Amino acid sequence: MRRQAAQFILIFEIACMVLVFAPAARAQDVPGIEICTRESRLDRRTGCLQSNVEFLQQVIAKNALETQQKLSGANRDIAALKEQLAGANRDVATLKEQLTGMLAKIDALSKANSSAAPPKSDAKPQAK
Repeated sequence: MRRQAAQFILIFEIACMVLVFAPAARAQDVPGIEICTRESRLDRRTGCLQSNVEFLQQVIAKNALETQQKLSGANRDIAALKEQLAGANRDVATLKEQLTGMLAKIDALSKANSSAAPPKSDAKPQAK
């Protein structure tokens, strides 16, 4: 699960870098990203690029937080499921022990019943 989250963050960061270094025509399609190549003054272009970087850092931070929250929720769910599984395993073990005990009692009763029962004869009882 952590590996998937790390992969997602890495892919997202790469995508953000591509957006920053992509041609200006492609940057127009991304909401929140300004086209900095149109600025002729160096200080304005630098400010535009810094603005884009800040925006992307905010997006990355927001997505990282959301991903961390989802990961934490999934970890809580996993912990709860592990507890349920442990409880179910204890119940199964208890039931197996009870079944073994019942089978032992049945065997003891059948042995006692077979040894106490009189042998059956093939002769028919006589009517009076």
